[in-house]
Amino acid sequence: MHVLEEMKAEDVTVIDLVGKTSLADAMIIASGRVNRHVASIADSLVEAFKKAGLQPPKVEGVPACDWVLIDTGDIIVHVFRPEVRQFYNLEKMWGADRPHERLVG
Repeated sequence: MHVLEEMKAEDVTVIDLVGKTSLADAMIIASGRVNRHVASIADSLVEAFKKAGLQPPKVEGVPACDWVLIDTGDIIVHVFRPEVRQFYNLEKMWGADRPHERLVG
């Protein structure tokens, strides 16, 4: 989470998925202002996971950087441009009636 703060990710939301799905334990959704910001956030997250000694995550969406998905196995991180995030509205899909924590971003 420190990486998201350091990279000035916006509107960070954490959704607890424990007991809800076998996909992951948690989903983190964040926004970057433009494609370059999304790419920088994603690169920093991947580096942080590597420095923590974790297995390199699976990453999708890097060429366009409208929506980058980072899958560590236990945690799935989505980094969006605001318009793309609004269109897909993952919070509604995964967060409705599920406990979640909204962080100031």
